[in-house]
Amino acid sequence: MENYSTQIPLAERLRPKTLDEFLGQNKIMGPQSLLRKSLENDCVPSMIFWGPPGCGKTTLAHIIKEKSKKRFISISAVSSGVKELKTLIAEAREPDARKQGTILFIDEIHRFNKGQQDALLGAVEDGTVTLIGATTENPGFEVNKALLSRCQLILFAPLSEEDLKILLETALKNHPNGLLRTDISVAPEVADKLVHQSDGDARFLLNQIEWIIGNLGDRKELDLSVLEEIQYKKPLRYDKSGEEHYNLISVFHKSIRGSDPDAALYWLHRMIQGGEDPRFILRRLIRIAMEDIGLADPNALLLATSAREAFDFLGIPEGLIALDELAIYLSLAPKSNSVEIAGMAADQIIERTGMLPVPIAFRNPVTRIGKDLGYGKDYEYDHNSNGAYSGQDHLPKALNGTTIYRPTLYGKEKQLAERLQALNSIKKQKNGF
Repeated sequence: MENYSTQIPLAERLRPKTLDEFLGQNKIMGPQSLLRKSLENDCVPSMIFWGPPGCGKTTLAHIIKEKSKKRFISISAVSSGVKELKTLIAEAREPDARKQGTILFIDEIHRFNKGQQDALLGAVEDGTVTLIGATTENPGFEVNKALLSRCQLILFAPLSEEDLKILLETALKNHPNGLLRTDISVAPEVADKLVHQSDGDARFLLNQIEWIIGNLGDRKELDLSVLEEIQYKKPLRYDKSGEEHYNLISVFHKSIRGSDPDAALYWLHRMIQGGEDPRFILRRLIRIAMEDIGLADPNALLLATSAREAFDFLGIPEGLIALDELAIYLSLAPKSNSVEIAGMAADQIIERTGMLPVPIAFRNPVTRIGKDLGYGKDYEYDHNSNGAYSGQDHLPKALNGTTIYRPTLYGKEKQLAERLQALNSIKKQKNGF
């Protein structure tokens, strides 16, 4: 009879047990990071883990369970309700449990409705439980503001290609709970293809490796021809290997930037028919609305975010119409990249001049010391000025008169340019520059 452990999915067998085994997320889990120190000192705060699937959110929660001396309770928002939450919180309030402390991990916390999330507020606020919630959805939309304000937001990134290649090699040959197939040779282009297909998702990569190796039979070399043969039996996700994936999204973006709705629709449907995730395309469309249209048509960003909401609400196939509508609208909208250029200009100035002090006139005189130092002195309240504009220059003195935002004359931004020109005329007359 086959050992039971081999019946456990590879992704679960390889789930890291310690911080040293945890792969990726160097920004939040580096040796000197505050989160890592909190874990090592067993003093984690209430947190919301936000990131895409397969990036380590649940794994990190399991590591916390192993390291912490506190009680650790794990539930899924898919199958739990208010009654269970209230029972768990009541148990956490018992003297022995309160003394030990309780960590409550809720997977897919975005699936809790407002009432279920409200049931957590008091227990989180008074420290009855330390909440760790995991979600793939934007907490700003899916988690109550009151609950979110009581938690630290921890952003998880998709795993890098380098991390995934390490994981592939470990799973195939090195890990004692892995496949231990040192006899199999994997062509570099196959490894690259599998990593591209995984799109930062470790679980997806491990599931694919386990399935593919299980279908190799007596073959000892996995090259593209063998992979394609296996894929015909059970296709993998949309092929993101090589240049094609990036070429398609590039030409789609450039078609919209070039005000070509016909080409935009063609490339959009090429991606959709190829199996691309519509949310990936929506993310790019939202970026285009900010980067290439900007203030020439501020409604572009509103329509882009509304299209994402419409797609999530309707799903496939009806929701795909929202992508068509958005692609056409953005293609025909006036174009301006002035916002992006202004942001880069501000960064360059700060890099060149450092952290210049806030002018005394604009500092907040809320303390006695601040008042004694003259904070707020000579500040002119704009609403008391003609046209509600005083003409003060709010930049540090060393940067007075510096221009960062340069509007174009396209679309609605032309109105902003005319308004800015009138304001600058008043400012120059007042300040003499």
